Amino acid sequence: MDWKVVLEKDEDGYFTVTVPSLPGCISQGKTRKKALKNVKEAIELHVRSLAEDGIPLKGQIETAKVAVKL
Repeated sequence: MDWKVVLEKDEDGYFTVTVPSLPGCISQGKTRKKALKNVKEAIELHVRSLAEDGIPLKGQIETAKVAVKL
């Protein structure tokens, strides 16, 4: 299963990764590659925990582009 993630580089140079369709699922890494590896493990653990608790996965979120004039 594929998951959409959001990567943000913080002021210290680390990448923080969140999973919008899994509230509370977050990870980080020093590099983009490490952050994505870490969030993969976080997703697996998060989904396993939901299943063990009998909590169904909610529907996937939809993404769209939004143009904003500045």
